[in-house]
Amino acid sequence: MGTRTFSHHREEEQKEERQQSFQMTSTTRKKKFKTSEEEETFSLSDLSIAAALALTSEIPQDYKIRREAAILELEQRGQKRILFGNDMEKLEEEVIRICRLLRVRADRRALRRKAVEKARVEKEYIELRSGRPPMFWIPLRVHAVWEKMEVKLACTVLASPPPQVTWYKNGVRIDPRLAPAGKYKIKNKFGMLTLHISRCSMEDSAEYSVEVKNQYGEAYSFATVLVRKYYGMESGFDSEIYRRSLMAREADFAFPLKPLFSREKEPFTLSCYFSSDLLEHQRDITWFRDGELLQNSECRELKYQDREASLTVSCAYKEDEGFYTIRVPSLDGYKEQTTYVFVKDAAAETAGAPGSPLNLKCHDVNKDCLILSWVAPSDNGGSPILGYYIERCVAGSEDWVPCNDKPVKTCRYPVLGLAEGQTYQFRVKAVNKEGISHPSKASDPVTTYDPSKDKRVTVIPYDEGRTIEIFKDDLEGHIKIPLPPTNVHASEVREDYVALAWDEPDPRGREPLNYYVEKLIVGSNSWQMVNLDMPVNSPRFALFDLVKGKSYCFRVRSANKYGISEPSLPSEPVTAGAKLATLPPPSQVLAFRDTKTSVVLQWDKLKDGLEPLGYYIYCRETGTEEWQTVNNKPVTCNEFTVPGLQPGKEYVFCVKSVNEAGLSESSPETDPIVVRPAIACPSAPHGFVLLNCGKADMTIGWKPPKRKGGTKILGYFLDQHDTSELDWHEVNIQPIPQRVYTVSNLEEGHVYEFRACAMNMAGVGEVSEPSDLFKCEEWTMPEPGPPYDVKCTEVRDSSLKLHWEAPLYTGAGPVTGYYVDMCEEGSEEWKQINKQSIATTHMKVSDLETGKCYIFRVRALNKAGIGPPSLPSDPVVAKTKPGTKEIELGVDEEGFIYMAFEAPEKNDSSEFIWSKDYEGPPDADRVQTEEKGNKSKLILKDPSEKDLGIYSVEVTDVDDDISASCTLTKEDLDKLLKRSHEIRNPLIKLISGWNIDVLEKGEVRLWLEVEKLSPNAELHLIFNDKELTSTPTHKINFVKGKGLVELIIENFCDDDKGTYTAQLQDGKAKNQFTLVLVDECFDKVAEEADAKRREWKKKQGPHFIENLKWKVTDNCEVLLTCKATNLRKDTSFQWFFNKKARAGGVFDPQTGIGTLRIKKIAKADEGQYKALVSDDRGEDYTQLDLTKGAFEDLLKELCRISALSATPLKIQPTEEGIKIYTDVKYYTDYMKTTWYHK
Repeated sequence: MGTRTFSHHREEEQKEERQQSFQMTSTTRKKKFKTSEEEETFSLSDLSIAAALALTSEIPQDYKIRREAAILELEQRGQKRILFGNDMEKLEEEVIRICRLLRVRADRRALRRKAVEKARVEKEYIELRSGRPPMFWIPLRVHAVWEKMEVKLACTVLASPPPQVTWYKNGVRIDPRLAPAGKYKIKNKFGMLTLHISRCSMEDSAEYSVEVKNQYGEAYSFATVLVRKYYGMESGFDSEIYRRSLMAREADFAFPLKPLFSREKEPFTLSCYFSSDLLEHQRDITWFRDGELLQNSECRELKYQDREASLTVSCAYKEDEGFYTIRVPSLDGYKEQTTYVFVKDAAAETAGAPGSPLNLKCHDVNKDCLILSWVAPSDNGGSPILGYYIERCVAGSEDWVPCNDKPVKTCRYPVLGLAEGQTYQFRVKAVNKEGISHPSKASDPVTTYDPSKDKRVTVIPYDEGRTIEIFKDDLEGHIKIPLPPTNVHASEVREDYVALAWDEPDPRGREPLNYYVEKLIVGSNSWQMVNLDMPVNSPRFALFDLVKGKSYCFRVRSANKYGISEPSLPSEPVTAGAKLATLPPPSQVLAFRDTKTSVVLQWDKLKDGLEPLGYYIYCRETGTEEWQTVNNKPVTCNEFTVPGLQPGKEYVFCVKSVNEAGLSESSPETDPIVVRPAIACPSAPHGFVLLNCGKADMTIGWKPPKRKGGTKILGYFLDQHDTSELDWHEVNIQPIPQRVYTVSNLEEGHVYEFRACAMNMAGVGEVSEPSDLFKCEEWTMPEPGPPYDVKCTEVRDSSLKLHWEAPLYTGAGPVTGYYVDMCEEGSEEWKQINKQSIATTHMKVSDLETGKCYIFRVRALNKAGIGPPSLPSDPVVAKTKPGTKEIELGVDEEGFIYMAFEAPEKNDSSEFIWSKDYEGPPDADRVQTEEKGNKSKLILKDPSEKDLGIYSVEVTDVDDDISASCTLTKEDLDKLLKRSHEIRNPLIKLISGWNIDVLEKGEVRLWLEVEKLSPNAELHLIFNDKELTSTPTHKINFVKGKGLVELIIENFCDDDKGTYTAQLQDGKAKNQFTLVLVDECFDKVAEEADAKRREWKKKQGPHFIENLKWKVTDNCEVLLTCKATNLRKDTSFQWFFNKKARAGGVFDPQTGIGTLRIKKIAKADEGQYKALVSDDRGEDYTQLDLTKGAFEDLLKELCRISALSATPLKIQPTEEGIKIYTDVKYYTDYMKTTWYHK
């Protein structure tokens, strides 16, 4: 088999040698050598021999023999060749040798890959058969190291298949990519897991854990790393640090930093308060935003004064949003606090306009162009963003110039046409269908320059600091007409543009270069110059308005003052209009409880290597449709705490990814979550006190934890310690539900101390500090023991309610009263509040000074005297907390009198405890309690004077006091009873009483209006003790939605005289309204209805629109005129005088005007004049009374006009004498004439 293989390969080599001898040319070409397996098929035996050869490091013997034979043959062949032939033979030999060597190497690699693949398959099969869950063979161990040292955590795990390994620090996953370079190194070699931490600091003190899991199970291992600080040789009691600690105590943060909410273009101040003045070494305060150190600037001021460190921003932008951290040096490192500052969008100038873009950055700055990028706003105004407008200005000016005519679709844009060496600033506006946003914050000033300038200068240092600069331009002076550019390619392809880049020609010459870009549509042979009118100075250019979907090739020419180069090689084809897709939204968004006003959100990062610019978070209250923006600057993490929520309200959240294309779709909504504190283990109890003591037992009391962990305290575990022994001992195995416990089996005369821890559903909390020392000896004093559990409720600006429990040890007699003492925090002067003792275990303390902190204690009194004081209460500030609720006193829809109290901060396990007169729960026979959500309602079953008193309510299992009270007085009860009666026996409210309208046709409308009624309302209309129903002549309309009741009577007559009553009922509500229509009221309505009915009928045919009237003309003629309308050809017009037809009248059918002319009116013309117009549709008439006074008025007017027509007096002699006379146009005998002389 070996001989056959050898001869086969030898034949192949000879064949290849013959082919090479004919194909040798002066051109050298690259050859890709295939493996023997790729060129021909081998038998199984051939593959076995090849695999053996490939996997051995020694050269096989037959290969050596074959090589020696080939060399001998070449030598013999070479002896026959001379000169050129010998040289060609040597070259041929070398080529054949190299080809053979490369083939052998390719064979070895191919066979090795097959061997490795087979080994991998075998290994997976073995692992599959031997699968087992992870198990720590050697777990992690605790380490303690000095600061700046390194530490390596190591453990050994057994598992099959190899498990997935995750390291955690204090429960937070360790990601070396997010830590400083080289901080963490994680290794996993053959089941040995290591975590290497370099240069440890005090922050590295933590609990570290490793999680290993495969498909068969998971395992964990934990270890603590303690980093100690080394203070130098002078340490201990002689150190400077110790001396400082004796002099003054280091200041600490007085309050935690709270989230701050600001608005764009408005100032904000973030303040941090300290418990005392900062020491000298603490005053180097530093502020950070998102990990970046902040300094004083024109728009930012950092200040420390009077125990307050503040950061003030004079004009906020969305770029100022982020995580703010204040760091204060301390003796053992530093202390810091972090919070988030939110910057909301400024109010839009146009309703519905989007928010402003943010985070403007300049990239790839060249001599005449750059790339501008920004981040899309979180608020699109309710409609999609259509694009962006870019503006620029010279730095220092406010002359903003637009850079684009059409909106840019993506958040990236090439700005062309800039001047070299000029400094610019840019801003961007977003636009949607409703309008344009406010401009973004201006970018940082950027100066255009030639980025290749530094590369063309060589600096040679010499003579201690001196340098020689050699410019490449000076060495290329011989270049005249430039060479073409190289490497033309598309650096960016967007929906709006294609950005080109290329390399300058090398050598480029001394003269400045310009560039001309040409384009070609793939498939055509026509090159078009793009920028003939605008040569490019930089090796960058952007093309706009390309036809979408078409492919283009580009080439570039160089040009200087000597000429233009040949075109460069074409670029690869580029398809224009490729739309940049938005990212998918995050998945698996989860919401968790955090505090009473915040919620923690977590979501999965995008997969497939997608890297967003960040994430926007949105929330809405359940039951509403409007989404609210949480952050206006994208967060890059996948966990965020959403503050500023309403306690007890239910919210849902969603998240969107952000990239250059804009915002993604919304992620799936989270499950609704109620804003309440997260459940955690409670803090330690405190305030231990001895309440009673016998010979071998002691009764101990204590105060509850200040932090209950968001749920009910299930009990306490108590430990005791005899000072004569070393160890502590458990008092109880099962949790104690109350906070008073009697410890038995003690040694009389021994001194004991106690400690306790609380338990809730989250677990057992911290162990308290040991109590004071108590000696076990029987109490025999006559005075009573101390009261206990002194607490304050209903804390307001100037008052509070104090409660306590009676002493367990009463002494020589029962307790008869109590004295309450008070002092201000920080003072040791106790002041007795009540001059006379009080018998109750509660007291209202008034006249407190708002904002001051007080402490209270109580002493009990019996016949033997006053006993020792109680343990002081916790300090309390006399101030009404924001959002404090009071008890609501009212009447519900059913008419029940109730007292309601709402507590949004309550927990799931919280209860409302109602009390009357602070003596215990109200009588269950008189009240009923209802709870729904965060609200509790106390309902009075049968209200009476027995229910008068003080009602109080308190919410349990919360950290802060939530309580209130109200006093139900006789006056309040009477008002509530009246309101209750009105609700249970409601009246329909009257808006407008009975009204009477006479309609145009003479119909009479009776109507009234009440409040809006439901669809189930009923109406009964009674007329003279009989119920009316709707008929054509008596139509009833009942519009319930408007509360309108109307009755329309068509022919109003005497039969309609009487009393009308409308009876209404709507559920429980009733009322009735009566109208009396008789006597003068009825007559007046009937007369008006009859007149309007006649008038309407009249208007259906011909009728007069101007009644008959008279007029005296200048010729002393009397004209009677009238005017009719709605006439036809067959309409007739007649005149009547004293009920007799009169001729002589004139009627014009076109104008409808009738005229009767009386030329010489006389006494006989006195009488009644009438004009009548009629046809088959009807008739109408108008009358004029010219009798008595009316006729006299006519004559007076006639005399006046006649007198005005008189001529001057004339004289005429006659036989009788002189005649004096005048002429007038009209004169009758009944006209009186009077002459006057002088």
